[in-house]
Amino acid sequence: MKRTKRLEKREKSDLWELLGTHGHKPDESTLHDLLENKVSKNTYRKAKEQYTLGQRAADAIAHFAGSWTFIFVFIGVLLLWMVVNAVFLANDGFDPYPFILLNLVLSCVAAVQAPLIMMSQNRQEEKDRLRAENDYQVNIKSECILEDLHGKMDTMLKNQEAILKNQEAIINWMEKHEENNIK
Repeated sequence: MKRTKRLEKREKSDLWELLGTHGHKPDESTLHDLLENKVSKNTYRKAKEQYTLGQRAADAIAHFAGSWTFIFVFIGVLLLWMVVNAVFLANDGFDPYPFILLNLVLSCVAAVQAPLIMMSQNRQEEKDRLRAENDYQVNIKSECILEDLHGKMDTMLKNQEAILKNQEAIINWMEKHEENNIK
């Protein structure tokens, strides 16, 4: 459908003004403009297209680090480390019993993993904010259109009642004239 010049000039963020949320009902042309233009959008795809390589890597690492696979692999590596150093290599191991090197490695993993997870959470928060804003715009549009449709239905019902009353009056008039013509 052809977009109107009025909507081409407007930003999507001006939707609430367009919808007339300032206490007055939107006019008919505004409602037609709303129907012609799609308000909802895929916020996930839009956000994902803007990611840098580092952001995508951070999301992948955070996704893996928050999985059962990571937990099982991590426990397996820890157990393997301890068994190899304590049992097979005994005192000649590269990290004997209090496993100081293992503690250092775990601290480094935690130091790197925490900021990556926080970056991923911040991006998720931004995606959630965009989704909520989009949902709000869709809800406002739907509410305005439903309110307008409800008003039109009420008008149609009133008109139908008036037509029925007029038909009854015409039928009564015809019956009276028919009786007069028969006599």
